[in-house]
Amino acid sequence: MKENSPRIPNDLAGKAGKSAVTRLASAVFVLALLSGCAVQRSSGLPELTDWETRQSVLANYPEWSFSGSIGVRTGTEGFNGQIRWHQVKNGFSATVSGPLGVGTIALNGKGEQITVIDQTGDEIELSSAEEDLRAMYGWTIPVGSLRYWALGIPDPSSPSTTVFGENGQLTSLEQRNWKVRITEYRDGGGQLVPRRIVAVNADAKVTLFIRRWTFF
Repeated sequence: MKENSPRIPNDLAGKAGKSAVTRLASAVFVLALLSGCAVQRSSGLPELTDWETRQSVLANYPEWSFSGSIGVRTGTEGFNGQIRWHQVKNGFSATVSGPLGVGTIALNGKGEQITVIDQTGDEIELSSAEEDLRAMYGWTIPVGSLRYWALGIPDPSSPSTTVFGENGQLTSLEQRNWKVRITEYRDGGGQLVPRRIVAVNADAKVTLFIRRWTFF
């Protein structure tokens, strides 16, 4: 005997179809909303029309990050490694990987307070970041001003001497006993920002090559 397939009343079938369409429409709406939020969140930098605007916008931009490679030479010590930096208002978190005998260290800062976390998980507050890093590891980086120099602007907390190229971009500056050269720019957030930076003081040389910029 042939069994009859169950029949769904037309009104129920219509409701089921409408329900499926509603769920699909809702899903599309949510995806569109999320997509819209993502676009809004990663909209990038406004136009930096002149030097004063560039300094003001970049020094106060609320959240950004970069990643790339770093080379450090201090006397006979040095290394080549990777660096990641994430800045949120006046605080930052960064990792530096590659130092010989150290592995990866994390640096966290909030205002004037900077701490370092080594590969064992020990957290140490630095009273003078550059000097303490040199004493601990035999090398140092300009932690306090790096957030500004990486953006191609001076640290507003201390005097500086600046030099500009023909295109109006900062090519070098002297600040806090460091000489900083910006030898290459690239697009980041829709504007030109540094790609290669070299900072030198009496006994240290730091080379920063930024592969990726993100402005949230």
